[in-house]
Amino acid sequence: MLIDFFLKLKSHKLPVSIKEYLTLLATIVLMDPATGEPLAVMDGTWITALRTAAASAVAADALTPPGAKVVAMLGSGALARSHALALRAVRPVTEIRIWSRDPANVARCAADVGGVACAGAEEAVRGADIVCTVTNATEPVLRGAWLRPGAFVAAVGAPRPDWRELDDAAMRNALVVDSRESAQKESGDVILSGAKPDVEIGEILGGTRSGPAAGATVIFKSLGQAVEDAVAARLVYDAALER
Repeated sequence: MLIDFFLKLKSHKLPVSIKEYLTLLATIVLMDPATGEPLAVMDGTWITALRTAAASAVAADALTPPGAKVVAMLGSGALARSHALALRAVRPVTEIRIWSRDPANVARCAADVGGVACAGAEEAVRGADIVCTVTNATEPVLRGAWLRPGAFVAAVGAPRPDWRELDDAAMRNALVVDSRESAQKESGDVILSGAKPDVEIGEILGGTRSGPAAGATVIFKSLGQAVEDAVAARLVYDAALER
């Protein structure tokens, strides 16, 4: 499912201004899995931004009902822009509310994605159907008390054991992760709150386990997996050969 979704997105381009907001620089060396022969050296920055957003969108597609959606974006960098693109590919988004600590960045991001600039995080989150936390925060920026019942949260930032984006109240909701092992070792949101992952998104997509109950408020903690970069890079490589 992630591969199918990435195929739909890989030809899209984000605004040129995305380069101004990158905090991650990556290079991917793609090798033949049978021989180890190097096939290509790629700029992994765009691939990583796109596959991260694709994973969030796949989870949102699997765990939220169809229909119009209001999105809150906490963060105004490169991942905010790629998530706006990805979520619009799976849901008829009616509004994207943008907040971060830098009002100037918020205004630029809102202009880039056709969103609405918000003065505060609570203002952005209240009543939103989908919330994406894509920040460099080390302390919680999202309070569980702000979430409407049944909301879906893609928690993408805070990729270290002592960093957090979500408070304990938010983490008491149904918790879906991309990897239990990674979440319990790398995610401050999970470790510091004492939350226990309910299920991996791959188990839900593969049909081996059911997802959260209908109407549940869901936290999807995404740390990113190397296999996502490898698969995405191969898709880009194959598409380049077809041209």
